[in-house]
Amino acid sequence: MLSMTIPLYLINGFLEGGKTSFIQDVLYGDDFADGQKTLLILCEEGEVEYNESELTNLNILSLTVEEEQDFNTEFLKNCIRKYRPKRIFVEMNGMWDCKWMFEGGLPGAVEIAQVITIVDGSTFQLYVNNMKGILSNLFTYTEMVIFNRCTQDMPLHSFRRAVRGVNPRAMVYFEAEDGSPIDPGMEEPPYDLNADVIQIDDMDYGLWYLDVSDNPERYEGKKVRFLAKIMKSKRFADGKFIPGRNAMTCCENDIRFVGYLCKAEFADLLKSRQWVWITAEVRNEYAREYGEEGPVLYGVSYETAEKPEDEIVYFN
Repeated sequence: MLSMTIPLYLINGFLEGGKTSFIQDVLYGDDFADGQKTLLILCEEGEVEYNESELTNLNILSLTVEEEQDFNTEFLKNCIRKYRPKRIFVEMNGMWDCKWMFEGGLPGAVEIAQVITIVDGSTFQLYVNNMKGILSNLFTYTEMVIFNRCTQDMPLHSFRRAVRGVNPRAMVYFEAEDGSPIDPGMEEPPYDLNADVIQIDDMDYGLWYLDVSDNPERYEGKKVRFLAKIMKSKRFADGKFIPGRNAMTCCENDIRFVGYLCKAEFADLLKSRQWVWITAEVRNEYAREYGEEGPVLYGVSYETAEKPEDEIVYFN
């Protein structure tokens, strides 16, 4: 007899960020209001409350978990044995660590179907200023981030960079107070896109790194020049390396090397961890190392350089 996988939908975010309203819209919508046995796990309780009679009518059972240590593998196993749900929704406490769910902690019958993070745009800057470390936990595993309660005059591009700096694959959307979408448009970079060679200063490297991924058509066939540390790998074929920088994604404890694959005739002349000024042409194409299409640099020239006083670059 074949066992059925139970999909788990994880809705993350901080208290009063709008998670409950979002989940209600989803559960009461056409896609999920089908009467299938649904388990709704609440890891915090905000101002908006669920209507228990409406949940019952839709065959939805809600459970509340008060303490972080109680939300674990054994708890989910017990829930599955006792309630036999066909799917699970989790309203996650944004202050709790959810890493265990993505590192083998889920019961074998459960599979994460989607991870969505809901953020109150009107208070987000406070978290950026005071709780950067928490943001890494919030954005690392998400597939989609929805900033609600936004206005056009908020630094929405900065919000997007804060997410994409932690998780470049996350989709980011903005909504006004009434739920209508806000399109912040394409961010204008501080460097000259029309220059023969686009000079990327250290302070702009993080922005360029994200923008070339989001808007590859902007850079197709253009030459860029930036200061980089060379990283090589035995997994790379001859003539390939990554020129990049160590970037602080949210806090001092969350620094990672970011850069794009580069192909160059002079690759063998470079050593790993060597500092260079590199000039390269940007193309968007399939790369085996990515497993998909992405920005690939074609080295034009390089100049040896001294290690900068500050090796770290930033996304904001």
